[in-house]
Formats: sequence, structure tokens, C-alpha cells
Amino acid sequence: MDADVYGPSIPLMLGITEKPKSTEDKRLVPVTRNEIRVMSMGFLVPEGKAVIWRGPMIDKLLTEFISKVEWGELDVLVVDLPPGTGDAQLTLVQKVPFAGGVIVTTPQDVALLDVRRGIKMFEEVDVPVLGVVENMSYLTCSSCGHEAHVFDRGGGAKIAQEFGLPILGEIPISRQIAMSGDAGDPIIFRDENHPQCATFLDIAKKVLTKVDATDGRSDMLQ
Repeated sequence: MDADVYGPSIPLMLGITEKPKSTEDKRLVPVTRNEIRVMSMGFLVPEGKAVIWRGPMIDKLLTEFISKVEWGELDVLVVDLPPGTGDAQLTLVQKVPFAGGVIVTTPQDVALLDVRRGIKMFEEVDVPVLGVVENMSYLTCSSCGHEAHVFDRGGGAKIAQEFGLPILGEIPISRQIAMSGDAGDPIIFRDENHPQCATFLDIAKKVLTKVDATDGRSDMLQ
């Protein structure tokens, strides 16, 4: 569920060009790609058009994504939230019993400002934070294997230690990952032997283990 109303990027990153269909009772059917059911604002607005909405409209849209989409039986519902603590976050945490939140940051201090606010928001609404993922952690030289920390170093570890959270994984800067996302063919499907696929899978397994431990699954979407 792509809840980034102003910048819905999931359709592009998954290579989805078709629109969701609707049932006879006008419920939306998610588009399926690589066995992933997807719903996004990107399906509902013309490509390149800006979404200029106030809070109540965002609240209505995300409420419909929860209650008027034929999600069917799911293993887990992953919600991609925009940065910060805006209307999308507040709407969803008030309407859905989340099993937990995963904090994604980049290493530099300026990124940690929003991350701290996000963690505190989850704490205030009693949503457990499952851990921290550090993206763009370093750049590995293809010739010598040296790791260059382009965007500072240790930001994810710093924020994790500050709030007593585990580090779920560190994802390096990778041209292949970026290119596969732009092409709508995620690296995990394009090249399962790529070194970073193991990192993504390890993060996913850790998240699922923690979700199971919270026993926080909801039957609202069945």
C-alpha cells in the first residue's frame, strides 16, 4: 500500500502501468506484480500531474485504501509512508492496528532530524518500532573493494542506539539497485545472485520475525 500521496513511486519501481479494476460493488482490486498486490495514488492520477490536496482529502483516500480495496487474504500488508509525521501517518495509525514500524534513514545528521520525529510519533500512538534500516550506507569501489562513506557514517547506528532499537540492515549505494528500480524491475527479481539481494532478504526475515512476535496482525483487511 503506497501511502505517499504526494510522491507515489511504487508503480514506477514495480513496473506497473495498468490501472486497478473495480468490482460490481465498486471496490478496487489491487494490481498484482510479482505476487505482490499493490494499491497506490499513482494509479489514480495522470502521470506527471501534481496532487494538491489538503488533509481531509488524504484522510478520505487512505481510509478507502483500507476499507474499500479488495486486498483478500494477505501474509502481511506493507505500507510505504512518506517522510515526516504528516496527515498520511496520522490517518493510518488512528485507523489500523499496526504490527510495527520500520524506520529507514540515510547516515547523515540532517536525515536523522525527521527520523527522530517519526520514532517519537510511533511511540506516542503506541506503535512498536521494529528497527532501523540504513540506506545509502556506503559506496563500494568496483576495482579495489574499498568502502567510501559518501554520506557520513553511522547515522543508523546512532539513532538505533539513542532509542534502544536494533539495526535491521545497511544497504549500500548501488547503481544496479537504482537502475533496476527505475526500470520497474527490482533487483531481487532481476538478479537474485546480486550481493545486495541477501541484504534485502535478511532485512525482510528480521521484520517478519518481529511482526510475528508482536502478534499484531489485523483481520480488518480480510
